[in-house]
Amino acid sequence: MMSIDRYAVFGHPINHSQSPFIHRCFAKQTGQTLTYEAIDVPPENFDRALADFLAHKGRGLNCTVPLKELAFQKMDQLTERARFSKAVNTIIVQLDGTLLGDNTDGVGLVTDLVNNHQVTLHNARILILGAGGAARGIIGPIMAQLPASLYIANRTVSKAEKLALEFAQTGSIIGCGFDDLAGFSFDIILNATSASLSNQLPPLPDDLVHSASCCYDLAYANTATAFVKWAKAQGAAQCLDGLGMLVEQAAEAFYQWRQIRPDTQKVIAQLEAKRKIG
Repeated sequence: MMSIDRYAVFGHPINHSQSPFIHRCFAKQTGQTLTYEAIDVPPENFDRALADFLAHKGRGLNCTVPLKELAFQKMDQLTERARFSKAVNTIIVQLDGTLLGDNTDGVGLVTDLVNNHQVTLHNARILILGAGGAARGIIGPIMAQLPASLYIANRTVSKAEKLALEFAQTGSIIGCGFDDLAGFSFDIILNATSASLSNQLPPLPDDLVHSASCCYDLAYANTATAFVKWAKAQGAAQCLDGLGMLVEQAAEAFYQWRQIRPDTQKVIAQLEAKRKIG
């Protein structure tokens, strides 16, 4: 009997994950036969869980919080964007059994902004809030769009400055603290902090937003995050969350595994309908 290709997402916690629904939709619309499940994997169990998955004919994995940096360390090969981000969210099991690590977060974000919401990154003044793994994963693809400038603001200023220096070869990047943003406004503000997970907001000064600004929270929820609420109160033209990014990064992972690109619009619409009902 022919074995069915097996895929999964590792994370901790993972019960909230929409990835199984997304990839099952992709498989159905593209006529691919596969399974995809969510597996709760605490960081201390990552090595064992990965070995077990591979031993049971696993063909590919997604890794989410807090496992992306661990996955990065375990790869035999890395794509350029994974090397840049020092984090892996997509693992491709190659024909010879070796593991290729990729990071599809940044391309997922850029695709959602540019294709789905018609946001222009070229020549834009962009601000990233936060200097952790989420920020690291999106800087390379953003800089490839040739913005006018990129600021990275973080509570610990040295982390923002270090990240800016690390990516300095890609263009004009400035690392700073939240207080240093006073008096500046931005065309695009991206919240890459974990504050939304606890319904909190970074300590942001007034006047960051102008009437044509786009504010985008990398997190997503069934209701507006604290950052999206703040953006609306500030009068931003577009106040978005990361649901589209989630689907677009999944589509890029699916393409890397199956060499066929699914239609993301239908899946985004289904998820939007689900959370309106919820």
